[in-house]
Amino acid sequence: MVVEEISVADLHALGPDVVLIDVRENDEWADGHVPYARHVALGTVPDHLDRFDGSPTYVICKVGARSLRACEFAAAQGHRVVNVNGGMLGWRSAGFDVMTGSDVVRG
Repeated sequence: MVVEEISVADLHALGPDVVLIDVRENDEWADGHVPYARHVALGTVPDHLDRFDGSPTYVICKVGARSLRACEFAAAQGHRVVNVNGGMLGWRSAGFDVMTGSDVVRG
């Protein structure tokens, strides 16, 4: 199955009105995430497919491998998904804002 991909720069350009799912583990999420992302750890994706309600839904992880797995699963269930190539490492490297707890850290 081929999954559509997007760069972190192109995702950032779309702005906060997209549905973005972060599939990293709880400690990774707490360490910093895209301010408008929703958290659904990879292991819980099958139980939370209702959160993939965008058209499309963008999916991010650390670099893009786990998010690709989540995309493949969600796509097989009929969801339109886009993998974020480069993940949070790319997002941070680009200097984009990251949220930790309730604080936004400006890139």
